Amino acid sequence: MMGLRIAAIAALITISFKVNAFAPTMRMTSLPTLNNRGFSPGRSPARSLISVSQKYIAKNRAERMTSNASLAAPEPEKKSFLEKVKQMIPPANERKKLLPLGLMFFCILFNYTILRDTKDVLMVTAPKSGAEVIPFIKTYVNLPTAIGFTAVYSKLCDKLEQKDVFYACTIPFLVFFALFAAIIYPNINMLHPHAFVDTIASHLPMGFSAPLAIVRNWSFAIFYVMAEMWGSVVASLLFWGFANEVTTVDEAKKYYPLFGMGANVALIFSGQYVKWVSSLRSSLPPGIDPWGVSLKYLMGAVIASGSAMIGLYSYMQRTVMTDPNCVNQEKKVKKKKKEKMGLRESAKLLVNSPYIRDLAMLVVSYGMCINIVEVSWKAKLKMAYPNPNDYSAFMGNFSSVTGAVTLVMMLLGRSIFQKFGWRKAALVTPSMIGVTGLAFFSLQLFAPAFAPLAASLGTTPLMLAVLAGAAQNILSKSSKYSLFDPCKEMAYIPLDQDLKTKGKAAVEVIGNPLGKSGGSLIQQLLIFAVGSLAMATPYLAVILGALIFGWFKAANSLASQFESAMEEGQN
Repeated sequence: MMGLRIAAIAALITISFKVNAFAPTMRMTSLPTLNNRGFSPGRSPARSLISVSQKYIAKNRAERMTSNASLAAPEPEKKSFLEKVKQMIPPANERKKLLPLGLMFFCILFNYTILRDTKDVLMVTAPKSGAEVIPFIKTYVNLPTAIGFTAVYSKLCDKLEQKDVFYACTIPFLVFFALFAAIIYPNINMLHPHAFVDTIASHLPMGFSAPLAIVRNWSFAIFYVMAEMWGSVVASLLFWGFANEVTTVDEAKKYYPLFGMGANVALIFSGQYVKWVSSLRSSLPPGIDPWGVSLKYLMGAVIASGSAMIGLYSYMQRTVMTDPNCVNQEKKVKKKKKEKMGLRESAKLLVNSPYIRDLAMLVVSYGMCINIVEVSWKAKLKMAYPNPNDYSAFMGNFSSVTGAVTLVMMLLGRSIFQKFGWRKAALVTPSMIGVTGLAFFSLQLFAPAFAPLAASLGTTPLMLAVLAGAAQNILSKSSKYSLFDPCKEMAYIPLDQDLKTKGKAAVEVIGNPLGKSGGSLIQQLLIFAVGSLAMATPYLAVILGALIFGWFKAANSLASQFESAMEEGQN
């Protein structure tokens, strides 16, 4: 019996050696468990030996076949450069909507850049006016206009289809800009009540000079507000609302930063166009107002670009919105007769929504922060360039550089979204504004310490402050266009249609002016308290830091809600 046991064990060892000799990459499989007699329980020695041997051989054969199969599996083929490029190109159904969307955004930003530069030239260089007027316009003219528009927009959404709302809101802008260049500006000497305002100013303290400048140059103030509203209404509200309607969240993450790149080429083109128009004064004969001629060229470009934008929107309504390969027709909700909501009801809805409240906090924080820094910079800019055409030429170069930097930021933005997600991308803009804004204020607070640096660079402390403020604005705006705007627009996508439409209207049209007006109100109070904008600089730096802290808090809160909303939508 003992000999039979030894023979069985020897056979198992021999089998194990032979099997594993053909599978050297596999680990040794443990021997089957035997009882104290050396055999499987309940079986005769011969039958146990045969059974164990068969199982053992089958097990090792299966492991060997698996190992050989894995070794024989082909390595993934390396793709060529052209194949990688081809893979990056969006499919036909996505190109059909992304290309016209990108061109629409190009036209909108082309106009906004021209209007933004022109409104500053008109108000800052107007008779008995300056950068100090801007806070008063944004608080007492722009904000009430934005609130009134929100009420009108809510009514239009209730009565008209969304595509008709787009036309009803954009065409009046283009009509006004055409009338301003053709009729209003050529007759400003008759329309502006300079003598009347001079009489009133003689009986009032000097502190009222800024509000009186608005009355004195009332047509410029209206142009300023319309230019501001173009950015809030046409760019932020109408365009992005339409883009959110035709794109999915996955498409937005991939393409919002990318087609924004094409749109920001508009900053380069429009900036150089503004610079070219400003240079025309050298070829004009004496007796002709050079700025009046420049204004006609600028507004002519605005009308042409605006008309192209409307044409692209009409094309998308006819060919994209009706194509099931581009837009999910089942998810298109037909306009229902719903309860009409006034401004008070809409505001109450937004106050009760933490999601919309955090979105509004982001927009208000951006408006207040950028306004606090920008007004101080424009005061320095007027001192350096008092002539309207010189001021306009500088702003043209400023816009072109902003466009070039934004293109680089757009490329980085896509990587930030893919590698770090929505939360980190949303925190880049407040970080950028905080760092560069505090650096700009430090340059003003400690100006004597930077005087040797300015001399070594061959410039003056004034020009050094102008260039530092320009760099701050360029970096802030480029991070806004490349990251802040895409983050904000993605956050609207998971919302229901009613909250998306009316909530977006209140956040964009009221929140943006409210932020700028809030920053302006802070500056007004500080000017009255300490005497001048320069004396208020230390307080503005502290307030900027507090706003950045609140911005971070709201962005983190919104990120958690956005992630939860996306998970619910996928489930």
